[in-house]
Amino acid sequence: MSSSHDPEQRGATVPHHDSGKKASASLLDLHDDADVENGEGERPIGTLPVPPVDKRRAGLHRALSARQVSMIAIAGTIGTGLFLGTGRSLAQGGPASMLLCYGIVGFIVYITLLLLGEMATQYPVAGSFNAYATRFFSPSYGFALSWNYWFNDAVSVASDLTAAQLVLQYWTTWHTWVVSLVFWVFLVAVNAAHVRAYGELEYWLSSLKVITVVIFIVLGIVVNVGGNQEHEYIGAKNWHIPGAPFVGGFGGFARVFVTASFAFGGTESLGITAGETKNPSRNMPRVVKFVFWRILLFYVLSILLMGLNVPYTYPGLSNKETTTSPFTIVFQMAGSTVAGSFMNTVILTSVLSAGNHALFAGTRVLYGLATTNPPQAPAVFGYTTRSGVPLLALLATSSISVLCFGSSFIGSGELWGWLQNIVGVSNQIAWVSIGLASWKFRRAWVQQGRPLSEMKFRAGWTWPWGPYFVVITVIALIIIQGWSSVIPKFSAVDFVSFYVEIPVMLVMYFTWLFIKRPQLSPLDPTTLHEDNPIGPPQRSSIVRRAWTLFPLHDSVNTRTVDLRRDEHHEDAEDAADDERRDAKLKGRWRKLWKVYYAVV
Repeated sequence: MSSSHDPEQRGATVPHHDSGKKASASLLDLHDDADVENGEGERPIGTLPVPPVDKRRAGLHRALSARQVSMIAIAGTIGTGLFLGTGRSLAQGGPASMLLCYGIVGFIVYITLLLLGEMATQYPVAGSFNAYATRFFSPSYGFALSWNYWFNDAVSVASDLTAAQLVLQYWTTWHTWVVSLVFWVFLVAVNAAHVRAYGELEYWLSSLKVITVVIFIVLGIVVNVGGNQEHEYIGAKNWHIPGAPFVGGFGGFARVFVTASFAFGGTESLGITAGETKNPSRNMPRVVKFVFWRILLFYVLSILLMGLNVPYTYPGLSNKETTTSPFTIVFQMAGSTVAGSFMNTVILTSVLSAGNHALFAGTRVLYGLATTNPPQAPAVFGYTTRSGVPLLALLATSSISVLCFGSSFIGSGELWGWLQNIVGVSNQIAWVSIGLASWKFRRAWVQQGRPLSEMKFRAGWTWPWGPYFVVITVIALIIIQGWSSVIPKFSAVDFVSFYVEIPVMLVMYFTWLFIKRPQLSPLDPTTLHEDNPIGPPQRSSIVRRAWTLFPLHDSVNTRTVDLRRDEHHEDAEDAADDERRDAKLKGRWRKLWKVYYAVV
């Protein structure tokens, strides 16, 4: 292997087929000189390093197996969005709107996951798509995105603790906030232990959720064909009641997009776990390929059965004070309140799982902000314990959960709805950002002449349209989904919950831009002369001087961005893991092992 593959190499390698071009060599010399002279913190914008991985600096530990990573992705998606959010979607948009919106968003997220998988397999680092946005698209945008996503995860914890109060109202309305407090203490304690403790808890909680969804699908079919308390065939009757199947017209249809985005949010955390995943070159592509299809299957079947069995007019399905899970309703229809109580208990554990997942992801995002170069958060959040836990980042993320106690003044149902909108839009911004980072990453790969065969994972059928599709469709969703907050009557509170993330992103983007004041790079190939790579001294133009005072962007140069840094290279442990797996797939029980690897 050539030395250019060394992840510690500082200069950006820019291969060219024409060896006669002296400008390329001069560019590399200038990069190396800049590093030696200015140090690691003064690297040109095009070669910004990303958060460190454990082989270069003590920090996070690679201790999550493919089994745990797969379940973490499922846990982040099959949670409050499916168990509770669908009740809100059904009440606001009707069964047809819910099925269509979840299907559309599901396909968009699948493409997004493939794009993220390419980058996360090549560069399995802490921070995931936030780091990729900084590295390949724009440092200022990456800064704004990272803080936005950290806030998204912190608010998600508050949202899940609020959801716990809603679930508890099935049994009692007495001081439901106490459950939120107990859950909060438990989640912080688990995440403060070793990452394996988090992974193992998430695996078993997720397994319980998956089993429950499978039982619900079977039970939903039985209830629909007559196995209910009235012994009545339901069929598609609830699609033909007045107002159905599209409730609220286009406004109701559009409104479901944000709840669907809330529900599918968490799949992008596959990339966040990449920095702590064993043998990422092997495991990340497997996880990306298999996890989403399981999720989509669960969602499509579950939502179809909800729309068939539960009328959108069901009392208490979604209002200011409470939200009832369609899962609980279907279990009640099967014939007993005991079944309903069992389902509600499972939903309570799923709320715990979703909160655990959000707290883990938010902690890692804040850690990534503190350890990137230049730092985008106080360095103290980069501190890790001997177990590899970013403890101070964990405490900062969990502190935002105090929002959940506002339910005493607003109403649990209404507060949860607002938090759901905020988190849903934040998820959409994350998906747009993955599309933007993938667009620049792929462009850099081609422009620098690296063969596609060197990519550890490549979703070939999404070339070249994948990034453009994700960016355009998700931006369209963000614009459309707030329709009901403006027409027929303007609702200031709803409008703010739909769009508050956008101005916040802009403010943070320009804040970082003006703090750093990026200069026009002297290494920009467009400024080089063919005979003189550096070019003659030139008087600063009006445009250049205006840029110095009022920079509008700091877009990364795809011709000079370093594509070698932080690439994952298989070590002895990875090779041993591959050998063990191959031996199992060739051994006596190979068919059973194939089934096992397909499932987990």
